[in-house]
Amino acid sequence: MPRALWLLIIGMAVNVTASSFLWPLNAIYIHEHLGKSLSVAGLILMANALASVAGNLVGGGLFDRIGGYKTILIGTAITLLSLVGLTVNHDYLYYIVFLTISGFGTGIIFPAIYAMAGSAWKEGGRRAFNAIYVAQNLGVAVGSALGGWVASFSFDYIFTANAGLFFVFFLIAVFGYKGMNGQSSKQTVSFNEQRTVKNNSKIYALFLLCFGYFLCWIGYVQWQSTISAYTQEIGISLKQYSLLWTINGALIVAGQPLVNILIKLIAKTMKIQLILGMAIFIISFSVAANASAFAGFLTAMVILTIGEMFVWPAVPSAANELSPKGKEGFYQGVVNSTATGGRMIGPLLGGFLVDSYGMGMMFIVLSVLFVAAIGTTLIYDRWMKTDAAEPKVVSAVK
Repeated sequence: MPRALWLLIIGMAVNVTASSFLWPLNAIYIHEHLGKSLSVAGLILMANALASVAGNLVGGGLFDRIGGYKTILIGTAITLLSLVGLTVNHDYLYYIVFLTISGFGTGIIFPAIYAMAGSAWKEGGRRAFNAIYVAQNLGVAVGSALGGWVASFSFDYIFTANAGLFFVFFLIAVFGYKGMNGQSSKQTVSFNEQRTVKNNSKIYALFLLCFGYFLCWIGYVQWQSTISAYTQEIGISLKQYSLLWTINGALIVAGQPLVNILIKLIAKTMKIQLILGMAIFIISFSVAANASAFAGFLTAMVILTIGEMFVWPAVPSAANELSPKGKEGFYQGVVNSTATGGRMIGPLLGGFLVDSYGMGMMFIVLSVLFVAAIGTTLIYDRWMKTDAAEPKVVSAVK
């Protein structure tokens, strides 16, 4: 891999490690330390996610206009200032304001990094996106492990660690990404692609694919909101809950070769890969619905991680293949905003369902959403107007 991609990988790992000190514990902090209900926690996390959606779209557009370096610096400056504010004062109202601002800043960063990865290693194709995905989850593993341990001493230290590590990412961005503006990875535009862009069939396919992605994220984010709070209520410690995310990240990093083999054996197309991953999600939540101790949630997390490894890297890679020349940033912005939208709606919907009907009803609703996601995945490319081949299966980094 080229040096530019390695710098993006390192930056992504540091960035996500910083944020992983806090994001798995947000609902717990709001519910247990600020004394608010899960519904209120869902509203606060929804504000953060809504700001991230806006940031994703702004970041994608900025990438196409001013390049990756300036876009990342803008997002990083906004985020760093908000995290410093959050460190200084994280009482209820300040928490809402600074968390929302940081969501907008980080939202600007992510589509630019993904779009830059595609241009940094053109010949690598999907492997560039998989490398960023692995780096992201390495950050989740390290950050969540350290976060639970630090929070056991004091939540105040969590905010300090988050801001400190993000300052390290700021330095990496300023000195490491200079000159990496990110140019289009598509050198020519064929007649067929011009025709596709004209009749908008590719953007329709992207939106339909991303709708299923959105539904999956609504379910997935419950592990960071309602399920996290529920584990505390049934006596699972904060360290044990953080350990679940450490295992999640570690499995993604270490389990890539096995998943690569599984995908080659049983998933011959992108569509099969996505549908299998979504089916695995359903199995995971069925296990979690019947869990009453740490071992049950550990089993559910392992299954969830396998499904995630099937689904999550596929969508940004497919978006890169669908995107016309000069629109890579916009397409990655749509993908990232879709995921963020699921993270926005998920805590609010989950909190409402749990507060009103209990955990059992929430798991039933989530299963329905995953089935709906499978349905949209089955038909997302039906309206493609060209005869372009379906994107190949996205597997692990080689």
